[in-house]
Amino acid sequence: MPHPVILWFRQDLRLADQPALIAAAAEGPVIPVYVLDDDAPGAWRIGGAQRWWLHHSLAALDKSLQALGSRLTLRRGKAAAVLAQLAEETGTARIHAIRHYEPWWRRIEAELGDRLCLHDGNQLTDLEHVKTGAGQPFRIYSSFWKALQDHLPPAHPEPAPDRLDAPKHWPKTEKLVDWHLLPTRPDWSTGFDADWTPGEAGAQARLTDLADLVTAYEEARNLPGEEGTSRLSPHLHHGEVSARAVWHAAAKGDDAWKFHKELAWRDFTRGVVMALPNYADVNGRARYDRLHWRTGAAAKRDLKAWQQGRTGYPIVDAGMRQLWQTGWMHNRVRMIAASFVVKHLLIDWREGERWYWDCLVDADYGNNAVNWQWIAGTGVDANMFGRIMAPLSQSEKFDAGAYIRRWVPELKDVPDPAIHDPEESGCLPEAYPPKIIGHREARERALAASRMI
Repeated sequence: MPHPVILWFRQDLRLADQPALIAAAAEGPVIPVYVLDDDAPGAWRIGGAQRWWLHHSLAALDKSLQALGSRLTLRRGKAAAVLAQLAEETGTARIHAIRHYEPWWRRIEAELGDRLCLHDGNQLTDLEHVKTGAGQPFRIYSSFWKALQDHLPPAHPEPAPDRLDAPKHWPKTEKLVDWHLLPTRPDWSTGFDADWTPGEAGAQARLTDLADLVTAYEEARNLPGEEGTSRLSPHLHHGEVSARAVWHAAAKGDDAWKFHKELAWRDFTRGVVMALPNYADVNGRARYDRLHWRTGAAAKRDLKAWQQGRTGYPIVDAGMRQLWQTGWMHNRVRMIAASFVVKHLLIDWREGERWYWDCLVDADYGNNAVNWQWIAGTGVDANMFGRIMAPLSQSEKFDAGAYIRRWVPELKDVPDPAIHDPEESGCLPEAYPPKIIGHREARERALAASRMI
């Protein structure tokens, strides 16, 4: 029997369209492995919501592997050392894995050296092929999208194998339950089960109606009260479905171009953090290092009110409560809530970024960093700092009444004309707070701060 090869899973927890799995299976018996490495990311170790998802996704992956005559080996520790030890235990010199772009994964990939065989499979195409004339990753999305056209459409996805050859002897595995990925007391994840089915089967179920959804996507995606988005983001982040599988499922619908551009944005953000590994911590535009963010007791109190959905702005509060209860927030409301903490409260964007990182089931290093710097105006490709979203008018424009009533029950009896701004309409319930700051006052304060840099 040939020596077994290691298949290293990370954020690619699927069997279909898994190039690393296909390559490993072609060489001999396969030992699928997941290593929980909380040290490598440093401050960016996965947050609580992602850990909930990871527990269920790993359980689902193991079940799928067992159906192929295989199983998942679980280990904890420093990934490079754990994999080297496992290779020694099993007598293999080959490790197959899908390439990742987070700075800690790139560092570990380099540490593993020649024994690691990397494959592209989480993006629409190999990002090494989509670079500027100077050979650098693109930092402007419009230029990236234009260059990407030469590589589209992506290849069609490959099916999962029917079976996997097992090694003669399986290495020892840890128990998933011993990793304590799920919350205990208090259990804040009770609302997650109603919204999500982690795992490859859950991702495939989301693809079923994607073609119909993208037909109305350009308009419906902005309406918080409607189911106008795909909700595929956590499945894509954990790699339970490939980007090219999503691309081709969407392409069956009419007018899929807008959805395809959003899918390509994920690839773009990976290129940004490939070029700027510390982008989640450092302003893309150095001049904003001089901006005086609010700090101290008052700022901390305001940040807590934002986190708890108690700002007095119904659409912001609805979004923040949806985030806490489900681990996800509607895409339009994400922007409104992010703009609010940065511009209205004048609190450093990194504070909001950290909160999203801990609370989102789809928190992605590249996406999170690039999106926050875009809304804050501090990024290499960003909105202007002086563009300040008006949450009250945004709420009315995108018909957020039903959305607000669902997530802010204190406002369920407020009449339609007043739901977006009950304080101004004289309909403020006693249980709901007044605005933490007026829109005009907040706007003037933010603009004044920007003029000082």
